[in-house]
Amino acid sequence: MKLIGSTTSPYVRRIRILLDEEPYEFLNLNIYGEGRDELRRNNPTLKIPVLEDGGKEIYDSRIIARYISAKQGRDPLTWDQENQLTMIDGANDSAVTLLLSEKSGIDTGADLMFYNLQRERIMTTLRTLSAMAEEGQFEEWNYPAICLYCLVDWLDFRDLVDFSGVESLLSFRDSHRDYPWVAETDPRNS
Repeated sequence: MKLIGSTTSPYVRRIRILLDEEPYEFLNLNIYGEGRDELRRNNPTLKIPVLEDGGKEIYDSRIIARYISAKQGRDPLTWDQENQLTMIDGANDSAVTLLLSEKSGIDTGADLMFYNLQRERIMTTLRTLSAMAEEGQFEEWNYPAICLYCLVDWLDFRDLVDFSGVESLLSFRDSHRDYPWVAETDPRNS
């Protein structure tokens, strides 16, 4: 197996943690620089991660996770877990939009409907995820918990949100720092 991505992507990180002890090659790309051509050759959507395995190319972290989980003989996700992932991915997608806009020189703090909606989506979702974490819905270290960990840590790493009112998410993150492959995949070590 070969995983194509970057060390700073929360979507790639979740797959690296899920792969755990599986043997695979990791191709770390600078997707906004010299790695762009490699990405073009491997994924027409120009997104990471990409998993190559046995002649197959699999796009999107959610599909890759399902593929890996099936190979590892894990139970499929429940509908509740799928909904958790939809929330996590929605907040993550909005945060990526904010980050890329800021890197493009756009003032995302301006009172513009598009950015207001992104911030609202992130915070509404984080409040819901925080309540779910407080209820113990992410106690088991499974794919949704891994994804929540990667989201919260990445938001903190990129300093994209104020965690006031959702501090339980930071507590969740902190309580999982010593889990397998978490430290090894920390984007701060890149």
